Amino acid sequence: MKSDLEIAQSATMKKITSIASQIGLLEDDIELYGHYKAKVGFSAIQSNRFQSKGKIILVTAINPTPAGEGKTTTTVGLGDSLKRLGYKTMIALREPSLGPVMGVKGGAAGGGYSQVVPMEDINLHFTGDIHAITAANNLISAVIDNHLYHGNELKIDSTRIIWKRAMDMNDRALRKIEVGLSSKKEVERLDAFDITVASEVMAVLCLSSDLDDLKQRISNMVIAYNTDGFVVTCADLKIQGAVTMLLKDAIKPNLVQTLENTPVLIHGGPFANIAHGCNSIIATSFAQRVSEYVVTEAGFGADLGMEKFMDIKMRQLQTMPSCVVIVVSIRALKIHGGVSKDLMNQENVEALKKGVANLQKHIESVSLFHVPYVLAINKFSTDSQAEVDWLMQWTRDFQIPAQLSEVFGKGSEGGVELAKEVVRLASLPKHPLAGPLYDLSLSINDKIKTIATNIYGADDVVFSEKALTQIQDYIKLGWDKLPICMAKTPLSLTDNPKIVGRPKGFVITVREFKPSIGAGFLVALTGDVMTMPGLPKLGAYENMDVVDNVIVGLF
Repeated sequence: MKSDLEIAQSATMKKITSIASQIGLLEDDIELYGHYKAKVGFSAIQSNRFQSKGKIILVTAINPTPAGEGKTTTTVGLGDSLKRLGYKTMIALREPSLGPVMGVKGGAAGGGYSQVVPMEDINLHFTGDIHAITAANNLISAVIDNHLYHGNELKIDSTRIIWKRAMDMNDRALRKIEVGLSSKKEVERLDAFDITVASEVMAVLCLSSDLDDLKQRISNMVIAYNTDGFVVTCADLKIQGAVTMLLKDAIKPNLVQTLENTPVLIHGGPFANIAHGCNSIIATSFAQRVSEYVVTEAGFGADLGMEKFMDIKMRQLQTMPSCVVIVVSIRALKIHGGVSKDLMNQENVEALKKGVANLQKHIESVSLFHVPYVLAINKFSTDSQAEVDWLMQWTRDFQIPAQLSEVFGKGSEGGVELAKEVVRLASLPKHPLAGPLYDLSLSINDKIKTIATNIYGADDVVFSEKALTQIQDYIKLGWDKLPICMAKTPLSLTDNPKIVGRPKGFVITVREFKPSIGAGFLVALTGDVMTMPGLPKLGAYENMDVVDNVIVGLF
């Protein structure tokens, strides 16, 4: 069987100008990055030439496992399948971070015959957006320490600086560092690195509507507290203009294509376990204006990405998706049923029966938003007929809309029935209760309890003393009416990554908060989740090489 990279390299790509013309973009509307990548200029984004009102289709999944669920592959394949049926379709994805590309996950451009290309470019640097975000984040850090060095006019409390440095790589050695050691005049202090996709700059970029909005959000970002207990923002450091300038190109969405030449916008890449997990507002809203269907995804499972998509992103766009696709694989369900990765390809209907409880919880969670859904069963060659038959009968017994998806091996042909069901569901009248899970008028505690009990299935939420103190501070600052961005392990419904399936009788522990006022939400950190991941013992980087200027290996 060909690898993903071999399939991608054998594809016949069209010039990006041709792809742009499919959605009505002229050559002057785009900025070329070679023959097969381009940025969409703001003249086109702000143009009134595009008046379509495309329906948003959100692709989510169960809690991820080492088996792989195929969420991005399904997103790409579904987009191709809708186009195959004759619908004007756009796909909107996040940009891959180099950390996961070099770590366990590998690339993030789909797989098999449902990929976005040029795959190697997308996974490695792309158009430089994430590097620009890294530079912007670290400019803020540099200015903070420079301000301390030159007298600290703002009276910044060096022990209460909450802004961290960033880099786009999994590097656990940088989770805690000490800075200011090179001269006596510098202020020595503890600092840390976040992975770039966890930076508030990334969240701000993805939630901004234009450059002016971006600049205002950057101004509002809180970087520290002063010795009198007041917040210090980027505006106080007079840095918002310079940071915005560093992002002047990164804010423009990137246009690429699938193997079947469906147009794709890839823009922004916040993680869903430590950030809000959705591609940019600009990309999604523009895709709506140039298509009938926008197929997009939210990071990790429905407990993280989907919830944030609905409660943060859709709240800002003042709309809801027309349909949700829940991706699942039989071998992933068997892992949730207690099977080890080594045995996941062996037939085990009993483990499948146990693992389906995890899927059931995610179905219930999606239903809370009153949006129609369909189950996409991502079929693998190792799935036995007995397993497929049992799962399909289970969906019929519980009247769950479901379709087998074979887009990995067959491309758009393998997702036609799924696409037809999506079209049917998306055409249903909007439910009168469709909307976010919670009202912003709820207290911080109640918002988190609503998410934890309804989406995760927790019995309760426990707050550390630090978190309770922060809540009282945030109330005084008027931040208690903001939405919540939960930082939690993606591997479990609980805050313990080792607990799979559908656990009962657990509590969620909020250890502390991080204010993301520029982005417009409060981040609640639970359990042991970290904002700087680490590389595994055996990383994907071991399988990559360049031979005669051609990339070989696995993404």
